[in-house]
Amino acid sequence: MSIYILTDFGSTYTKMMAVDVDKGEIIAFSKSFTTIETDVTEGYNNALAGIKSQLGDFVPAVFLACSSAAGGLKIVSSGLVPDLTAKASRLAAASAGGKVVKTYSYELTEFEMEEITAINPDIVLLSGGIDGGNKKVLLQNAETIAKTEGDFFVIVAGNRSGAMEARKILEGGGKRVIVCENVMPTFGKLNIDPTKVAIRDLFIENIVSAKGLDKVAGMMDMEIIPTPLAVYEACELLSKGCEGEKGLGELMAYDLGGATCDVYSMADGLPKSGAFISGIQEPFAKRTVEGDIGMRYSLHALYDLICEEGGLGDFDQGDVADWLDICKSNPDVLPQGEYSKYAQIDSSFAGWAIRLSAARHVGYVERIFTPSGEVFSQEGKDLTRVEYIIGSGGAVINAPDPKMILQEASYSPRDLNALKPQNPKILLDKENALAAMGLLARRHPDIALRIMKNSFTEIE
Repeated sequence: MSIYILTDFGSTYTKMMAVDVDKGEIIAFSKSFTTIETDVTEGYNNALAGIKSQLGDFVPAVFLACSSAAGGLKIVSSGLVPDLTAKASRLAAASAGGKVVKTYSYELTEFEMEEITAINPDIVLLSGGIDGGNKKVLLQNAETIAKTEGDFFVIVAGNRSGAMEARKILEGGGKRVIVCENVMPTFGKLNIDPTKVAIRDLFIENIVSAKGLDKVAGMMDMEIIPTPLAVYEACELLSKGCEGEKGLGELMAYDLGGATCDVYSMADGLPKSGAFISGIQEPFAKRTVEGDIGMRYSLHALYDLICEEGGLGDFDQGDVADWLDICKSNPDVLPQGEYSKYAQIDSSFAGWAIRLSAARHVGYVERIFTPSGEVFSQEGKDLTRVEYIIGSGGAVINAPDPKMILQEASYSPRDLNALKPQNPKILLDKENALAAMGLLARRHPDIALRIMKNSFTEIE
């Protein structure tokens, strides 16, 4: 057998999967606590021992890994206009697998400087202005960031007329700087690939070491990449297919975790009903990450959002409060055994997490009255004709009724102008395999695609 060991270093668990690439099958799965505070190799070796206990003695052919440990790849983005360059920089950062903690527009203030220091990001992405346009804000923000405390990298990806001057200002403040092509060189046109590559390379070359993963990186047969990037690439492969293997077409995927909900859409997003696009035409492959929507570490923040929408439902509020407290004190808890009475509450939270994160990801259409008559304006992606919704993450996979949770990603009358999928098929990533398949796809895309198509279960 030619066995690949595919590892995902999470903040809580190190998840490991063994794949027989000759047969194109997942043959074992194991997980262990990550132990990043002490020595990450300890958690890795424990997970590997779990694989060996299932398969007996074997010699793996290839080791590949991704990581979201120690908070993942924290990015702050700054642009000029919220709906244009700020949005472009956010899309670039998210597509590279980063957790965009905060996005700023216009000139940075002293208060925002303090926020950036408190966030302690890995990267600050500085954009602003189309090429040949406004460079004043870019240079002003460079001066502000140069004075901001913190040992972070700065990627300058704004108006090319001011990019090198911004670099000198930042380096004068002791910052490590990389200059990329403008994320929006002309009005409404995205150019995020160069920034995406720069972020990925920084993660590989510098941030892996900062996260304490350098020891285990030497054991791998390929560089460690951010976990969300692995999932992103798996979703893109599943949608588009590869040589000799057809993809599924347009899809969305939800990876609901303890701290965040990551949403991926693989669709052109063009208007389907005669609307015109307002602002940026978003890319075919898009990722958003909601840092205040998660099932454990950010459950209280999610609950606050739910209360703004009218509340969780008909549950006993004492039970809801108890479950919130239990999850806060023990983020690894599952609604099983002595906690089984909380299963429906947890599922309701998960459904709301999917609904709210969907609302932030999809586009919207607005009716506008002009002297020439009524027209419709679309901002964001039209995802009404997406064929598949894929659910991943423990809160979805282990739920009593995953379909009930994932249906919240589909359109309903209460969504009004939201361009959510109208009649999608719902698939469950029951093996939690998306990240592992993104890794495998870097060596064997055809095998990774077949495994995903065979292992994702349609929920009737």
